[in-house]
Amino acid sequence: MKNPKFKSALLSSAALIAVAAVTTSGSVAGNNLASELAPVVNLIDSVVDNAKNKTLTVTANTLPTKTPIKHLVIVFNENRSFDHYFGTYPNALNPEGEPLFEPAKNTQRDINNLLSSPALLDNNPNANPNVVPSNGATVNQPSNGINAANPFRLDRTQADSAGENHAYLPEQLAYDNGKNDLFPLEVGNGTAGGAGAFGTKGQVMGYFDGNTVTAYWNYAQNFAMSDNAWGDNYGPSTPGLLNMFAGTTNGIVPGVGTSGNELPDGQGGVTLIGDIDPTFDVCSPGTSVSSTARNIGDLLNAANIPWGSFVGGFNLQTINENNSTGCKGVNSQGVLTPANAGRSHVSPVTGRTVNDYVQHHIWFQYFRSTANPTHLRPTSTAAIGYTTVPGTKKVDPANHAYDLNDFTAAVGSGNFPAVSFIKMEAYQDEHPGNSNSLDAQTGFVTLVNFLQEQPDWDSTAVILAYDDSDGWYDHAFAKPTQGSFSAQDGLTAPGQCGVPGVTPVPNGVKGLPVAGRCGPGTRQPFLVISPYAKKNYVSHVFITQASIPQFIEDNWLGSERLGGGSFDATTGSILDMFDFTQKKSVKLILDPTFGTVDSSTKIKN
Repeated sequence: MKNPKFKSALLSSAALIAVAAVTTSGSVAGNNLASELAPVVNLIDSVVDNAKNKTLTVTANTLPTKTPIKHLVIVFNENRSFDHYFGTYPNALNPEGEPLFEPAKNTQRDINNLLSSPALLDNNPNANPNVVPSNGATVNQPSNGINAANPFRLDRTQADSAGENHAYLPEQLAYDNGKNDLFPLEVGNGTAGGAGAFGTKGQVMGYFDGNTVTAYWNYAQNFAMSDNAWGDNYGPSTPGLLNMFAGTTNGIVPGVGTSGNELPDGQGGVTLIGDIDPTFDVCSPGTSVSSTARNIGDLLNAANIPWGSFVGGFNLQTINENNSTGCKGVNSQGVLTPANAGRSHVSPVTGRTVNDYVQHHIWFQYFRSTANPTHLRPTSTAAIGYTTVPGTKKVDPANHAYDLNDFTAAVGSGNFPAVSFIKMEAYQDEHPGNSNSLDAQTGFVTLVNFLQEQPDWDSTAVILAYDDSDGWYDHAFAKPTQGSFSAQDGLTAPGQCGVPGVTPVPNGVKGLPVAGRCGPGTRQPFLVISPYAKKNYVSHVFITQASIPQFIEDNWLGSERLGGGSFDATTGSILDMFDFTQKKSVKLILDPTFGTVDSSTKIKN
């Protein structure tokens, strides 16, 4: 027994019982005292040991927070630029046969989009076939050539677009030292057989309006969004998710093989500039990396705050409606099985079968401390969000990593974590090729509708953010404040992002300046949906992907920072999109297919 004071008090009580027994029963009771007390002593030992192995369970609603937000849900989607979705907001064309969008009369007009200047739509620099790069790069003329194009509207029939080039160096070359004039040449891709620019590399200039991404425009009308949200660095998905979760792409440890995306950082370490699978994942078939940086999950764990990552396709044991299970090359038991295709869904929009799980999109699997390499299941729904099984000191095997289905199960049962990171099944994650804007809208609307029906909605905030822009054209440019000077840089000059000796180079995990973190990168959509989100508001405050962990740190962790050169310490705050004094809000239920308003109900905060 490890609690002598408690045991002593209980034994003292047992002794009093024994004395009473001797007083009333004489010598026979005294002679048998040891044997009579033995069960009592054993019971006391059992009670104390059970108490020692149990812990008090905290809940999100009882935790102290800086704001009224007790539940934060981050839906981290894929590959869209701000102008690609909000280029003409709030003006939609409204052709017959497409969902109607009409903005409120008081909608802000000081939005930094394609309507900022008529020339952006009618005389865009990317419409020039013979652009001469201003960053000193050498290109064959004509540069944009036959792919040169002005921005053009994409309709709902074009929601299934091509994937553009969104690699670290090509994106820098497309932005051409702030001229933003080489998108068709450097990052454009087209759809075979597509009409007009849609069938050429000029497709990269396409944008949707409120007749296609209707739900997002309706959320913007009723809640808040930013027109000044950026990737922390140039480049694709994996660097973006590392910045969202850890605020840094430095501290990389190569696992299996190499891919060329592991950039020597100039200090004996490695910075990640491209997509590579996580080392700590049974679903990673080949080249892989991990990270030694601290992440926001580490801070939440240290503070005993319930949180989780909820990922489409993560539960390998689930059998989908089409009888698919496991992940690609791995069966339902986590055993390598090359013939297994993996869990999948058929897109209602395209008819394609798309695997649910994409391992290089999964933030927590890059860190030993937060990984669940074999996709172990939680002990119970009640254990979701917790490091240890509630009421015990037994470590839960899931390690805060769950299937997307576990999120609705947990929240629906009343177990709503404080912080929830969401990755949709790949057919609904917006990544061109796997997904499209219509399937993605259905998934997101269904989730937000569900959350608005929960009793904790009055203390919830939902963030919709993105890992990268996919290379889609955006007219805005952020002058580099994070320099990098390597063979993989070319924003301002060959081998340069910034001005040598002038643009500061950010520190890495060892506290020394490192290469490969050129930024800010590309501009992306960022929406906040909450009873406390400002209504019909567009924020102009500079923020990045690392603003997400920063908000978590400020709200739950006393503004503790990750350190190691994480951008959480230097980026802007998302607080401008909230008004924690407002007394009324709206519950906005949208149609999951069309994004139109089903009901709008005023509610009290």
